[in-house]
Amino acid sequence: MKIYLDYASTSPVDQKVFSAMRPYLNGQSFGNPSSFHLFGQEAKKAVDDSRERIADFFGCLPEEIIFTGSATEANNTVIFGVVKPFTHLSLKPHLITTAFEHKSVFIPYKELESMGAEITYLPVTKEGFVKAIDVKKALKKNTVLVSIMYANNEIGAIQPIAEIGKLIKSASQKQKSKIYFHTDAVQAIQYLDCNVKKLGVDFLTFSGHKIYGPKGIGGFYKRKGVLLIPLIYGGGQEKNHRAGTENVPFIAGLGEAISQIAQSKQKIAQIRNLKLRLIKGIIKAVPDIKLNGIIENYLPNIINLSFRGVEGEAIGLALSQQGIAVSTGSACEAQDLKPSRSLVALGLGSEDTHGSIRISIGKFTTDKEVDKFLKIFPVVIARLRKISGYKITTNK
Repeated sequence: MKIYLDYASTSPVDQKVFSAMRPYLNGQSFGNPSSFHLFGQEAKKAVDDSRERIADFFGCLPEEIIFTGSATEANNTVIFGVVKPFTHLSLKPHLITTAFEHKSVFIPYKELESMGAEITYLPVTKEGFVKAIDVKKALKKNTVLVSIMYANNEIGAIQPIAEIGKLIKSASQKQKSKIYFHTDAVQAIQYLDCNVKKLGVDFLTFSGHKIYGPKGIGGFYKRKGVLLIPLIYGGGQEKNHRAGTENVPFIAGLGEAISQIAQSKQKIAQIRNLKLRLIKGIIKAVPDIKLNGIIENYLPNIINLSFRGVEGEAIGLALSQQGIAVSTGSACEAQDLKPSRSLVALGLGSEDTHGSIRISIGKFTTDKEVDKFLKIFPVVIARLRKISGYKITTNK
C-alpha cells in the first residue's frame, strides 16, 4: 500500500474534474476561444462557464477573475503589476509582506527591493500569526501594496485577513491614497471562507493542483477598476491582463474543482479528525518531538513536526522507501538545504528546523492509511536515531 500524505504540495485530479476536462482534450471542442467560428465559441463558452462558477465561489463578478498558468504567475502578475506604475514616480513605493510568505511572493518582493522599493517584512508570533496591529504600525504615506498569505503552506497558520482588510481600507480613506491588499489563498480555498468582499482584499490568488484540479492552471481575483500592468503581453486575452491562448481543458477542470469545494464541506470534519489522530498517535509513540504551531486557527490538513536527533530529509527518504510520501516543507523549496523560512520566523533553532517534516492529508486519506503510518513511523524514527547516536530525553 502506498500512502500519500503530501496534499499541501499537490493533489490528485478528482475524477469529476477529469471528466469536465475530457471534451476539450480529445473531443470536438478543441477550438481557440478567441476564434469567432463554432469551434472557437464552444471553447469560449467553457472558459466563460468556469469563470462564472469561480466568481460565484469568491463572491465577485466574472470579469474580476483572471486565469494564469499557475499561482506563481498570478502572484508575480499582481505584485509587479501593482508596483510598476509607481516605479517611475519620485515617491519610492513602500510594500509590506510577512517573513514567511511562499517563494512566489517573497522572491518578487526581494526583486523589487533590489530595484529600489522600500519593503517591510512583518514578523509573526511563535505560533505563526501576523498581528493586525503590526500591519497598522507598518503603514506609511507611500505604502502601495500589502501581501499576506491567507494560510501558511508549511504550518497551516490562518491569518486574520478580514481584520487586516478593514484596517487597510480605513488607512486608505484617511490618507486619501489607495493601499492595495493582496492575499495568496492557495492553501486556504479548500477550507476557508474566501468571499473577497468579506475579506476586504483587492487581489486573491489561487491554484488548480492544490484542490484536486490539474497542474499548470491558476488565477487571481482583481477588484474591478484596479489598475494592473500585465506581466505577459501579446494577444490581449483575459481582458489584457494575461496574453496567451487560454488553456481551455485546464480552465474547465479548475471550474469543476472549485465547484467540488462547495459540495464537499462535510469532508473538512473528516480531515480534521484524521489530523488529530495523527498528532495524538505520533506524540504517544515518538519521544523528543515538537509540534510546530498549535491546533486552533490552523488548517485542518497540515501538521508540522520537528524530531530531534534526525534530519527531516532522512525521515522523508526513509518513509518513501516504505511507500509513504511526506515532505520537509514547501515543495518549491525541497531542493534547498537552507532552513525553512517559515520555521525560522517562528523562532525555531537549527536542530528543530532541520529535523522537521510536514504531513498533509486530503479528502482521499483513509483511516487505514493513518493506521499503517502510525505503525511504521515510530520504527523509522527509532532506526534513524539509532544510526545518528541520539539519546532520548523527553517530549517538549
